[in-house]
Amino acid sequence: MSEAKSKPKPANSAKPRGTGKPRQQEGPAVEVASEVVGEAEPPPEIIESNPEQTPEQAEQAGKKYLLTRFWISARGYWSRRGDRLAWPCTIGLLALIGMNVGFQYGINVWNRAIFDAIEQRNAPTVYFLSVVFLPLVAGNAGLVVAQVFIRMTIQRRWRSWLTTSVIGRWLANGRYYQLNLISGDHQNPEARIAEDLRIATESPVDFVAGVISAFLSAATFIVVLWTIGGALTLPIGGSSVTIPGFLVITAVIYAAITSTSMVVIGGRFVELSEEKNQTEAEFRYTLTRVRENGESIALLGGEEEERSGIDKTFGHVLKQWALLTGQHMRTALVSQGSSLFAPVVPVLLCAPKFLEGSMSLGQVMQAASAFAIVQGAFGWLVDNYPRLADWNASARRIASLMMSLDGLERAEQSDALGRINHGETEGEAMLSLNDLSVSLDDGTAVVRETEVAIEPGERVLVAGESGSGKSTLVRAIAGLWPWGGGSVNFHPDKRMFMLPQRPYIPSGTLRRATAYPGAADNWTLDEIKAALDKVGLGHLNDKIEEDAPWDQTLSGGEKQRLAFARLLLHAPDIIVLDEATAALDEKSQDKMMETIIHELPNVTIISVAHRVELEAFHSRKITLERRKGGAKLVSDIELVPRKGKRNLLTRALWGSGARTERQRELE
Repeated sequence: MSEAKSKPKPANSAKPRGTGKPRQQEGPAVEVASEVVGEAEPPPEIIESNPEQTPEQAEQAGKKYLLTRFWISARGYWSRRGDRLAWPCTIGLLALIGMNVGFQYGINVWNRAIFDAIEQRNAPTVYFLSVVFLPLVAGNAGLVVAQVFIRMTIQRRWRSWLTTSVIGRWLANGRYYQLNLISGDHQNPEARIAEDLRIATESPVDFVAGVISAFLSAATFIVVLWTIGGALTLPIGGSSVTIPGFLVITAVIYAAITSTSMVVIGGRFVELSEEKNQTEAEFRYTLTRVRENGESIALLGGEEEERSGIDKTFGHVLKQWALLTGQHMRTALVSQGSSLFAPVVPVLLCAPKFLEGSMSLGQVMQAASAFAIVQGAFGWLVDNYPRLADWNASARRIASLMMSLDGLERAEQSDALGRINHGETEGEAMLSLNDLSVSLDDGTAVVRETEVAIEPGERVLVAGESGSGKSTLVRAIAGLWPWGGGSVNFHPDKRMFMLPQRPYIPSGTLRRATAYPGAADNWTLDEIKAALDKVGLGHLNDKIEEDAPWDQTLSGGEKQRLAFARLLLHAPDIIVLDEATAALDEKSQDKMMETIIHELPNVTIISVAHRVELEAFHSRKITLERRKGGAKLVSDIELVPRKGKRNLLTRALWGSGARTERQRELE
């Protein structure tokens, strides 16, 4: 959960703005990182399942649709909103593939000529052909290098375009956070974006280039085989049988046998690859969790338990690798056997015609070369089926994440589950909750029909027992919780700053961590040091430019103090504290609140906390009570009475005739 919002009036506003000097121009590294910016498309329409299908059939249909969902977004790279170099590079790649096949044919013809010259002991021709071979090789090598460059350029730019598009949708409107609140197949989204999306965009380019090259090669050299081989006459009993284009027929039958064997043997490749990728992602996540929570684990002595969990997760990885190894062994058997037989078969078939003198040695070698090329083209599936299965699994995993994001995006645009609106307050009120209800993504109410308005400079304490919906209410105010009803309204042009219980500490220097989410150079070194002094972190001023793992180095209390230093630097208009002093002792907590009130005397504060000591620093207290059907506001009292009417403050409690505790006291 981010700690700052620039303008709170929209649900998710622009990047936060600090109060220091303007941010400097971004360097070239940022431009390189976003070479091709992807433009997100609207989510596709929901495909209704067939009610007549069995659960197993519905599951299979869902898996098939995942590939369709991947291509719905991925093909946008070649659309008007895609990359301007997509089509030029694609056309260039196709042209290079065609030219490369032409050079292959030239080398094939050279094979025939050189062996005919050797058979005839024609030295001048042999020498001439030896010289000709050099430009053929150089041309072919140059085409291959150019083809690799353009192919990898397409892969890089396609990945960049689609990655930026998915990341944009993932980060928009707090969806990266909301994915944790809904069900669906989107675990470890970071692994899906980093690894699965890479495979999903690299492999199709290789596959398309391979298929086109195989098709052109097969078409070209089948003609060569038909022309050279001619017909084969076999004596059977007292008669003879003539087989036209026997080399072509043999090549087709040979490829059909090997390809069919590969499909049958590797039938579970897709399923096993998908399961292997999932277990690998879970293993990485387990290790990351240990690193992120190293201090707690070390203090509790949980190494053995963590080792047990890691071993269990790694055991799943090894199990999937063992199953996948069996698949690779069987496919390797077919592939290796095919590669050994392919060069020998045409020589044996052409041997009778060579021995009877109807075929020259050059023709035999040309036929053998052409047969190998045709066999390689037909056997493309044999060599690439494992990669095809791996791509299938990766494309499904990234498509599953896309579908979860689709659901969140539809929920933002639909009123089916109810949506919390975000707008502007009327008059001078800093924040108003108008008939606000907060619910889960399945419609279950968490907080119901809250009606509250907060004046400028008010300090409001939101209290209640655990599970009463206090933090959920804060998330709704921040725009991170979309489901519910009513509206959250902010004063226009006012800035809000969120302080969660566990502040986020980015990597890098302490100066960057203090300025976050603003740029480190938005404030001078003296300003940042002063902020650290005021929150009791002055002893770290000599390390302010030190690049260290501060997330692991700072204690929980120091992290919360650092968050308050950020608060002083950004000087927002509204502060939302979600248990932001829970790691501080009572004396430090009092000191911190006194500092904020002294340094930012006009700031509006909304605090969520359990400690009653915090009432001394607030002017108003709202209490939520957990009840069946959703939490309810049961009291709204002034801790520090204010003179005169509060025309900007409106409070409505649930139930007819409800009165505040303050009203009862006055009675």
